[in-house]
Amino acid sequence: MKKSEFETDITVHLIRIGSDIEHIKKDVAGIEDHLSKMNGRVRENEKSISGIKAVGGTLTVIIGAVLTWFGIEK
Repeated sequence: MKKSEFETDITVHLIRIGSDIEHIKKDVAGIEDHLSKMNGRVRENEKSISGIKAVGGTLTVIIGAVLTWFGIEK
């Protein structure tokens, strides 16, 4: 049984679509890996920022208490 030109064209298009899907899957996997790395970096930065805020708040309270103790007002 001989394939018609239409069937051949459909087969060629399906093969191209299949290879495109494989290429897209590889790209998405690479993007997901990169996203995981970026999320880790963001998490580290959030921890650093929280620490800086805690130190700043503590220093503000200590400086305010010292100024109050010396009798200096606003």
